[in-house]
Amino acid sequence: MSEQKFDEFGDPIEEIIYVSRAELKRDMKELKDMGERLMEMKPSLLDKLPLGERLRAALDESKRIKSHNARKRHLGFIGKLMQDEDLEPIKELLSRLDSSSEEFNRRFHQLERWRDRMISGDNKVLTDYLEQHPEADHQHIRQLVRNAKKEAEQNKPPASARKLFKYLREVDEL
Repeated sequence: MSEQKFDEFGDPIEEIIYVSRAELKRDMKELKDMGERLMEMKPSLLDKLPLGERLRAALDESKRIKSHNARKRHLGFIGKLMQDEDLEPIKELLSRLDSSSEEFNRRFHQLERWRDRMISGDNKVLTDYLEQHPEADHQHIRQLVRNAKKEAEQNKPPASARKLFKYLREVDEL
């Protein structure tokens, strides 16, 4: 156990933690990388994140910046604003959307299983899905499932099955 040091007034002295410039640069680069990924996101996904007003406004403004140098400068500004944000929800969403992450692959396969079970199964699977995702458009999903079953019976290309999967992914991102 270390001894606590006191100043001349008897108050405990807080230890100053030294952070190297290289570490600060690495942290800032990580924030800029996250900011760049946020700049490329659709506004509907950004709405799901608890972003501050200034950061959200900066991200919206970045959509209209075309010049490479101005965009690079704006990215630095976004990185600076992100220092004041809670990064955990942002990191979580980015990992869910990163196609190389384990979480993304797990969710992708789960959605494929839902789609396949809906097309080949009974209405119980569809009902279970709709109970778990009440925000989904029930009528639209039922129509896509019906069309996908019809295409499978007629040995047509699975266009509706693809549309169903795409819609399930949209609902999952909500």
